Amino acid sequence: MNLGVRWTLHGDGRTPAPGAVVRPDERLSWPRTAGLGAQHVVAMFGASFVAPVLMGLDPNLAIMMSGVATMVFLLATRGRVPSYLGCSLSFVGVAAAIRASGGDSSTVTGAVLVVGLALFLAGLAVRRFGARIIHAAMPPVVTGAVVMLIGFNLAPVTASTYWPQDQWTALLVMLFTGLAVVCLRGFWSRVAIFLGLVFGYALSWLLDLAFGKIHSPVGGAEAVDHWRLDLSGVAKADWIGLPSFHAPSFEWSAILVALPVVIALIAENAGHVKAVGEMTGDPLDDQLGTAIAADGAASVLSTAVGGPPNTTYSENIGVMAATRVYSTAAYWAAACFALLFGLCPKFGAVVAAIPGGVLGGITVILYGMIGLLGAQIWINAGVDLRNPLNLVPAAAGIIIGVGGVSLKVTDSFELGGIALGTIVVITGYHTLRAFAPAHLKNQEPLLDAGTSAYDEGTERTAGEGSTERAAGGTPPAAS
Repeated sequence: MNLGVRWTLHGDGRTPAPGAVVRPDERLSWPRTAGLGAQHVVAMFGASFVAPVLMGLDPNLAIMMSGVATMVFLLATRGRVPSYLGCSLSFVGVAAAIRASGGDSSTVTGAVLVVGLALFLAGLAVRRFGARIIHAAMPPVVTGAVVMLIGFNLAPVTASTYWPQDQWTALLVMLFTGLAVVCLRGFWSRVAIFLGLVFGYALSWLLDLAFGKIHSPVGGAEAVDHWRLDLSGVAKADWIGLPSFHAPSFEWSAILVALPVVIALIAENAGHVKAVGEMTGDPLDDQLGTAIAADGAASVLSTAVGGPPNTTYSENIGVMAATRVYSTAAYWAAACFALLFGLCPKFGAVVAAIPGGVLGGITVILYGMIGLLGAQIWINAGVDLRNPLNLVPAAAGIIIGVGGVSLKVTDSFELGGIALGTIVVITGYHTLRAFAPAHLKNQEPLLDAGTSAYDEGTERTAGEGSTERAAGGTPPAAS
């Protein structure tokens, strides 16, 4: 049985020849492979460590389970889809909404576990029936609107929780991170979030030395005097130890808030599989359902022990594009490094000590980028917002999701925010389409500019795939 854990040595094992690529079933020498694995871990540091902190979950457990999730994904796809699975930022708004309504960490992980299960079942359905079922239920106008409202729903979290803790640090971190994203090149641009965190750490330490404590609210509470950077937890933490585990709990209200994220995750996986297929020259149309199911299974496994959900990371696609090394051996090395980091509580304490003002500057950019990925989906698919069939449900759903509009169904059950906005977008679009005149029902492109290839399944030839790649593909969805 081929599990994709055997690799042939590429060339001399040192450096790929000019124009050559290291394919998923090849590897460089083991020391170089380990170095590439460490590079992949650094690439996902920023987002994958910020996400669990923003969700209120243990960052040590998050990094450990990201390593486990990556191993599950590589085994499920039999080494054909090189990918790192890190903590998904799509769930940050969900976690904030659940905690705002009185839920705790177990409620968050329980709701997200159900989302992972739904994603797993969606992957099995795609394997059985093909990608047309995704396109029929979630055309681009729906997918883009849901991704947009999920991202922009997070704006109040930054405005009321993080930014007020240290507004000047937040502003400087925002500017530094923006410059890093735009001005740096290659690998360094891909780790701009991580660089922003390092800059914010150093800046907070210097401001504490220069000006002492700051008087500001902490976590939305009343203003008090406090250090910007409090490392007392780092000093107390052990060097070696297990992270904190907890069992999930299940509440329908929390589950309904979380379920819409399935749409964003399917879009992320479709973009990732297409992008990797184009880079490696190996059409991965037949792996879409497997990749989605593996992502769901890995998220179920992680949340079952109290960790965050996981998804494919575009940061690591950038590393592959820069190095032209697509070896899954490097991802196995990265997963092993992640497991080791997860066993170091002191490392997790450093992450947990990220100052609130630093998170304020980071999340202003990060949350906005998540929301604007929805607009990217519209642009790539050529969605015509002049068409009222597209405009009306998207406009209504986004305002409901971003504004936190709620609908009280009974005394004990209420829909609002992300959940209600998603329901309005999906049901509104399909209901209006059923009654719309024929001239408004023009056939639109599928989920993204590249996934039309999935409709023909494995019958496509390598030549046809090459023609499509030459015509230009769709950039991967960010994690």
